[in-house]
Amino acid sequence: MKITRLRLHPVAVADPPLRSSYGRHAPYALRTIVELETTDGITGVAETYGGDGPLEALGEVRERVEGRDPFQLSSLWCDMAAEAEAEGDRTQTHLVPGENPLDKPARTFAAIEIACLDIIGKAAGKPVCDLLGGRFRDEVPFSAYLFYKDAGGGGLDDDEREDAWGECLDARSIVGQCRRMIEQYGFREIKLKGGVLEPDREIETIRLLREEFGPDYPLRIDPNCAWTIETSVRVGEALKEELAGGGYLEDPAPGLDGMAQVRHRLLEKGIETPLASNVAVTCFDHVPEAHCKDAAQIVLSDPHYWGGVRNVARLSFLCELLGMGVSMHSNNHLAVSLMAMAHAAAAMPHLTHACDTHYPWQYEADEVVAGGRIPFHNGCVRIPDKPGLGVDLDHDQIARLTQRYHKLPYRQRDDEAEMRKHVDPNWRRVVPRW
Repeated sequence: MKITRLRLHPVAVADPPLRSSYGRHAPYALRTIVELETTDGITGVAETYGGDGPLEALGEVRERVEGRDPFQLSSLWCDMAAEAEAEGDRTQTHLVPGENPLDKPARTFAAIEIACLDIIGKAAGKPVCDLLGGRFRDEVPFSAYLFYKDAGGGGLDDDEREDAWGECLDARSIVGQCRRMIEQYGFREIKLKGGVLEPDREIETIRLLREEFGPDYPLRIDPNCAWTIETSVRVGEALKEELAGGGYLEDPAPGLDGMAQVRHRLLEKGIETPLASNVAVTCFDHVPEAHCKDAAQIVLSDPHYWGGVRNVARLSFLCELLGMGVSMHSNNHLAVSLMAMAHAAAAMPHLTHACDTHYPWQYEADEVVAGGRIPFHNGCVRIPDKPGLGVDLDHDQIARLTQRYHKLPYRQRDDEAEMRKHVDPNWRRVVPRW
């Protein structure tokens, strides 16, 4: 079997004006759908970051991919990884996920790998997770991912979407958002994207969530490096009860050294709240350093910039060996990405926390797989009995979303620009801000 064609579909999907320390989401999130066609008539699919950068990177490897045996992934990885730059900041401290040029080889390979594994699974008649040494779970838990947001449902002009969630810029509205997510999807863990409001207001939000949902729902907060070491320690101390029992504090201060100081100062106060990271820890080189400095106790993986689902499974074994927890980071995504995440998590023996997902924030009208959106059962995604990733593309939908993509004036994510346009013309991302 050989790969005969690499097809790329840039798409734009409506996105509400969610807020984070990076800024505000644009009316559309950009994604890229990948198809690999083979001599045996099998087509594998994947989904990855969108915009000109990821699209160009995938186009650059076309000649290496076409003509290859999809089973020979290791040689392709060695070929592409040889071009990775050894020096530079591989963290996501200053760049939104998908925009760090040092991630380019890993991101590009991951998209090809996932599509190849879809091919292999279809050829073998097996789900992807069963190609990775076998599954450890048939259902993968996800968390309610809460966001402060401005009014608006995303989309533009005649495609503007109804704002089903409303403005959520205080503690009470976030509780309402959470209640609706739990009722609709059955989530059993709760994550708040912080770094948006004054820290005391975000402390208030977490406390109200605990009051409303009780200790059976572990809580976590992620300010994406918006806080100084001092503020991080103060928040950790204020929320020592609320973040206990399976919760964590994620990337409170910039860098592993900053995280380590937060951890040590909290321990000095007798507070053992673990720190998690997907900003300071983004590749295998970061893991030993994070462990040695005790800067992060939980690694939030991502198959898209960690180099694919096989690397995420390897990370699980490494974290278990080091006594670290592991879960999974999320970005705006559709069903193809959600299923890649679910298969990766199903094959991870050491999944210690429910995975993140932005999926509830995307729309049925923008789904690109046949049959519509992937359902959640008690907060979990079930691994389907179908081979490969278990999804098929709806090409009519893809054509519509690609047409929309080409009409947009922007070709990369820029949350700062959206803040300046809609909130404050002088706004800049400052790390740390408080």
